[in-house]
Amino acid sequence: MKYIMKNKILAVALSLMVVFTWGCDDYLDVNQDPNVLSDIPDPVVLLPAAQVGLGNQLMGWDFGFGGAYWVEYWTQSYTASQFKTLCEYQETEFDDAYQDLTAGVLNDLKRIKTLSGDNDNKAPYYVAEVLSIFTWQVMTDVWGDIPYSEALKGDEGIDSPKFDEGEDIYTDLLARINALTEIDLSEGYLEEKYDFYYAGNLEHWKKFANSVKLKLMLRLSETSGYNNADVLNFIENNDLLEKHARIKGSVWEEKEGKRHPMLEFEEGGAGYRSTNVIACKTFLDYLESLGDPRTDKLFEAPDSGHKGAFFGDFDSKADSDGNGTADDDEEYSESLFINETSLVVMSTFEVDFYIAEVYARAMDNANAKKYYDRAVASSLKLHGYSDAEIASFDYTGDDGAAKWVDIATPEEGIKQVAMQKWVAYANYQHIEAFLERNRTKYPPVDDVDVKADRTGVWDNFPVGYLTVSVNGRTKTNAKLPSSPIYPQEVLTRNINAPGQKTDLLEKVWWDKKVGK
Repeated sequence: MKYIMKNKILAVALSLMVVFTWGCDDYLDVNQDPNVLSDIPDPVVLLPAAQVGLGNQLMGWDFGFGGAYWVEYWTQSYTASQFKTLCEYQETEFDDAYQDLTAGVLNDLKRIKTLSGDNDNKAPYYVAEVLSIFTWQVMTDVWGDIPYSEALKGDEGIDSPKFDEGEDIYTDLLARINALTEIDLSEGYLEEKYDFYYAGNLEHWKKFANSVKLKLMLRLSETSGYNNADVLNFIENNDLLEKHARIKGSVWEEKEGKRHPMLEFEEGGAGYRSTNVIACKTFLDYLESLGDPRTDKLFEAPDSGHKGAFFGDFDSKADSDGNGTADDDEEYSESLFINETSLVVMSTFEVDFYIAEVYARAMDNANAKKYYDRAVASSLKLHGYSDAEIASFDYTGDDGAAKWVDIATPEEGIKQVAMQKWVAYANYQHIEAFLERNRTKYPPVDDVDVKADRTGVWDNFPVGYLTVSVNGRTKTNAKLPSSPIYPQEVLTRNINAPGQKTDLLEKVWWDKKVGK
């Protein structure tokens, strides 16, 4: 089923390229054959496919669902089993994402750079390079050590690229992002019709590149090489993201193959998403404890009101809330997407939360609050609320449930930022939510054993904490996943591949903070 769904979603990329004078049949041939380069009339025609492909992977089959389950936005419904392995912490590869990001997105970006490298117009090269850096960061952040320096070089006879260590990959990515400042874009241009994210606006792309560098720098916050003063200096001397890097929801249509990926899974699969996804009590209870206005944007409540289930709980005959109805007969809130939902690659609130954290680490309450408030407002606005509505919520105001509380230690600020980041990323940046949770260790974990006292845990649920999967706690010794295992095909086809990971507990190199 998932391959059918993915093929339908690929049609989105093709339908969005109707502006091209170059035929779709030619596009498909080139996309699948890395040796066909001379037939491309202009390398920039590959950019839309790369942009759509990247967005699809970030919120598509593997990362969209995997991230949502592993940060406990959602849990598997009692009446289906497609994602039960994710909820039980079984060994998961995310092989579709790996394959499509490398053979698809990164290969297309490489072709753009190869074909435009000697051109006077440096804009296509610049954009392809920064998106390549972004994509490589996502991959090494997810899997850890991966083929990098020798990757994508099959045309050079390298069929078994070495696996580079994550720390070395980061060193090179930072060098590459720094080198972008040496590219002269004064004569550069990018036609609006080929750029779904910024419609050819190169100033926005420069700010995107700076923001990618900020993410690279801050991801190292728990390592010995991190220097908050350097990051603060970078923030205060560079222009950062002011507009989401996204495919706007207005692009989608209510037609097969032209919907938002999550709606494609739903409509194309005759309710495929809703049959497998229900709200997780962990996230839903936190939203409701804050009176968060985004609750009804993220979940559709049954007639009886919002309700979430324990994470990874498949004891269908239990009656956890003691109301006389078995858990599998209860009605739970369902994940909610509308066709106007943007497909986000990098959001302004992501960057503002980074800035707020850096100021919190510097014990600058005023600026931490400024960017924290701005990030929350940006998230609310992306959900469709007007400036007037946001002001009326008083959500982060003097009496608001999510107001910034002046900090006495940097850690207090890191926690405030991380908790609101967890909320803001729902429906938009699921894999980033997983990665940032691993870096900051917020939300923290409560080691409560649901099976030992169901009713007691239900009545006294640790709101604001993640819980360990009810059915998966034995599998990982009551720890949360740190990274997926390697796709088996990546290992079996590469004589230089390392041994397979034994479980989901192997941390990437920057994941050093104490906590589960």
